[in-house]
Amino acid sequence: MNQSLDNQTVSHVVVPGTFDPITLGHMDVIMRARHLFPHVTVAVAASAGKNGVGTIFSRSERVSMVREALDAAGGEDVDVKPFSGLLVDFCREVGAGGVVKGLRAMTDFEYELQQAGLNNRLAPEIESIFVMSSPNYGYVSSSIVRELASLGADVSFLVPQNVADRLREHFRI
Repeated sequence: MNQSLDNQTVSHVVVPGTFDPITLGHMDVIMRARHLFPHVTVAVAASAGKNGVGTIFSRSERVSMVREALDAAGGEDVDVKPFSGLLVDFCREVGAGGVVKGLRAMTDFEYELQQAGLNNRLAPEIESIFVMSSPNYGYVSSSIVRELASLGADVSFLVPQNVADRLREHFRI
């Protein structure tokens, strides 16, 4: 065991993501982290080139949508901040001792395990914490939401109401 971590507890965690857009699955992970840790910061990543394409909403729009969704869900005490660069640098900047990531399937686990290993090499003092997705949201992803909305489908059962409204505006449906 790393001697520098003995007798330390994690009181502040970061829940990072692109949140393009935030889904009910994301909200579930954030609110569960809120029940586990006294201080939660949602870190909205720039990720302009995620999966070879840009985001449909600007980072400031995504920060605003996350904030509105959390306020509506009773998560006013959760911080929401934009970030770019290395996640571990952001965690150090805000004083977080852990990163919480939601896992939906084995493919998520394999990717997140690699990221956690790399983050551990860069910042061994920052813990990686995995939260299993609720079965209600295991199939939900931002990319599925974007695709369905672009085809005119009602996505209100997948996203907070403020996000459903923004998607209708964006895709003019």
